[in-house]
Amino acid sequence: MPGIHFTTVLSPIDDTDAPPPGTVGPEGIGNGLYSIHIRMLDGIDAGNTGVMMLQDGRIRGGDAFFDYVGAYTAANGRWKGELINREHTPAMGERPVFGGHEVGIGFSGTYDRDSAEGDATALVGKRSIRFKAVLRKLVEVEG
Repeated sequence: MPGIHFTTVLSPIDDTDAPPPGTVGPEGIGNGLYSIHIRMLDGIDAGNTGVMMLQDGRIRGGDAFFDYVGAYTAANGRWKGELINREHTPAMGERPVFGGHEVGIGFSGTYDRDSAEGDATALVGKRSIRFKAVLRKLVEVEG
């Protein structure tokens, strides 16, 4: 929008805890920058949006409060993986479900040329939380 100014702070993601990259098989999910939209399930009124880079079995991404690193395997329209969600900026009650926790997440789902979706389970402390994630490819990148 003309005349609107904003400031961004970009921080590198520490991927020392990331799992090793997964295997991307025949017709695997395309490398690229994806938008991600998350909707919590089981009566939790929460959600989130961010970006996620998928590249050769690696996941790197984040949003205003969290970064995530992980790995996936993909072939023939199905994918699954794991990631670690970490708070990089205190959520101050904005995202109370994951705020203050390092969260392990496992997921599985489907994909096509321009999008992907997955059902996920996050382990937050001793609590298990289910959610649905929808990804839309914004930019394709080379492998």
